[in-house]
Amino acid sequence: MNPARRCSALLSQLCVTSRGGSTARRPLSPGPVSALGGTRCCRSGVGGGGAGVKETCPQPRPSGASTTGTAPVCPMGRSSSRLFGTFAQSLNRAPLAQPAPYPEENPDQDLAQTDPDQLLRECEEALQRRPARPHRHLVYPSGTASRRHKHNPAIRIMQWNILAQALGEGKDGFIRCPMDALNWQERKYLIMEEILTYRPDILCLQEVDHYYDTFQPVLASLGYHGSFLAKPWSPCLDVERNNGPDGCALFYRRSRFSLQATAYLRLSAMMLPTNQVAIVQTLICRETGQRLCVAVTHLKARSGWERMRSAQGADLLRSLRGITSQRSSGQTEAAPGAVPLVVCGDFNAEPSEDVYRRFSSSALGLNSAYKLLSADGQTEPAYTTWKIRPSGESCSTLDYIWYTQGALSVDCLLDIPTEEQIGPDRLPSYHYPSDHLSLLCDISFRDEPHRLM
Repeated sequence: MNPARRCSALLSQLCVTSRGGSTARRPLSPGPVSALGGTRCCRSGVGGGGAGVKETCPQPRPSGASTTGTAPVCPMGRSSSRLFGTFAQSLNRAPLAQPAPYPEENPDQDLAQTDPDQLLRECEEALQRRPARPHRHLVYPSGTASRRHKHNPAIRIMQWNILAQALGEGKDGFIRCPMDALNWQERKYLIMEEILTYRPDILCLQEVDHYYDTFQPVLASLGYHGSFLAKPWSPCLDVERNNGPDGCALFYRRSRFSLQATAYLRLSAMMLPTNQVAIVQTLICRETGQRLCVAVTHLKARSGWERMRSAQGADLLRSLRGITSQRSSGQTEAAPGAVPLVVCGDFNAEPSEDVYRRFSSSALGLNSAYKLLSADGQTEPAYTTWKIRPSGESCSTLDYIWYTQGALSVDCLLDIPTEEQIGPDRLPSYHYPSDHLSLLCDISFRDEPHRLM
């Protein structure tokens, strides 16, 4: 199968006839797609202030102002593009039966590859009638350039609560967000466009309820290996016509990492199992031969549950201490925290909560990457989620990327959109698919790799 047809086949999984209208956007201008962006531009603007140097993600052309009013949504899969016919079949079929909770993994299997630039163009074409996503800059904290090494390339990590489809449409009550904007037949393209724009090496997602029929097949074709763990009692199952339970998903690029071990955790609080989960994987970097432990989690939501979140965090930290202290072959003793660690998640907790203090003071030596956006390097962003519900407006910092600061350095971060870029109706919206912002950073090992390429 040629690359165009293969990409079409995948996009057909994402394509279903649209059922609503949306704000009009500019037609696309032809042109090549860059490594970090496509012909569909993001809205320009200065990101939330922080220390360091800002770099604009490459864009083929400057953004224009979005138009107002409504227009019919372009039915996906009916474009004149040859590629739409096939990518629409994979995303248009009925939801797949969900396999066992811990399927046997074969991360290095050979799969037909899809051209990510081609797929990004497909997403842009499907989204022509929506306003562009907020434009965001890469920010380089002071002193990071000197740590770069040609044999130790940066590892790009994305953390994102993508908003479960069943919850967005059926339970969350985003009173300023039109139902058209939540329509899965287009919202999934916005999610994929965000991922394809930044091309992470490791992708940590929460509230995933379309893993088997969308994210796993599409990302596998892009060279990722994925793992998924559903919540034991997902609130998605209370919604009529749901697509199964939501949970956490962890993807890594197979060309960059090999898998050493996976742990699927159901978090406990006060010795009782809870409804929250985590996936922990120990990876081996193919570039350096060094190990990296990555965890993704989603802690208990809502105010009043601070003690449970703290207990869940303590349980996760206990598990991580054991996993990162495992000895490698040839070692006689296990060194505590021997494997560098990255923990991504929606913690549903502000920095003032006890669970945040647990992580920042852990013996694992963790630091929060997004503090480096601030002038003093000690302050979290003002928000990572901003939404309006019947109970009122909520602007909170709940999402984090934690990393072992003694073994890893943060080279750059994706900044936070301004209030103006987010817009008066907040999130989600026609131009952004989730009520949480994606977080992204490039990290690198502080130690020189033990083998040179």
